[in-house]
Amino acid sequence: MRILAFDSGIGGLGIVRCLRQDIPGACIDYLADTAVFPYGEQADDFLVARIVTLVGQAIARLRPDLVVIACNTASTLALGELRARHDVPFVGCVPPIKWAADLTQSRTIGLLATRATLTRSYLHDLRNRFAPDCTLVTYGARNLADLSELAFRGQRIPDQAISAEMAGLFSQPGGDAIDVVGLGCTHYTFLLDHFRRLGRPGLNWIDPAQAVSRQAARLAHRIGNITAKQQETGQAFFTALPEDIGAVLPGLRRMGYETARPFAERA
Repeated sequence: MRILAFDSGIGGLGIVRCLRQDIPGACIDYLADTAVFPYGEQADDFLVARIVTLVGQAIARLRPDLVVIACNTASTLALGELRARHDVPFVGCVPPIKWAADLTQSRTIGLLATRATLTRSYLHDLRNRFAPDCTLVTYGARNLADLSELAFRGQRIPDQAISAEMAGLFSQPGGDAIDVVGLGCTHYTFLLDHFRRLGRPGLNWIDPAQAVSRQAARLAHRIGNITAKQQETGQAFFTALPEDIGAVLPGLRRMGYETARPFAERA
């Protein structure tokens, strides 16, 4: 079983971590589009064309059995186009609105995401479909993706930096009634311990990484060829290698990758 996981940066590695547990022995290649990170600050038309092109090139080279789009922005923008172009099965990642609506007691749910995710119609459709009776309080937390990158590198994150971003959510009207908070960006998985420690007691924090991985595992079992352990664990590719690659490597190795490789984009 060969899986390709795609994200704009290191956020999707949280899903890879779950995939390693749920589909042991699978070969999992990872592609991070770090050349234009963060996706939340890019134009939609540009991103759709770029994501479709990059993922298409990776599919042609790596021949995966399954593709996981481990990025909310990429999933909401380009998943339909990717499925239309390729026969390989895809698993996407979307804000966990349904999950939050199932768990909330106060009927007020929160969502931390990039600003771009919050403006897209996909989010409004999710809310109308799965949480019509809930108050949804959202906050476009631009700095959290950068802080997540630092956390992945093992750097110390000041509590006040996390608290300031959380305050952007909880200080809004209705914020004091929130009892469930969904993470709408895969990067935020690396800050989950900070959120739980600094947040109000009793808050339920939802990280969709495990749910995405479980769905991928279900599809993998349908495809078959998952019992035999692969000879390789996969490779980690970056469209632009991080300047501080030495700080990134320990985290990559924890996810099963020996090194980072450049992904040469074709014109």
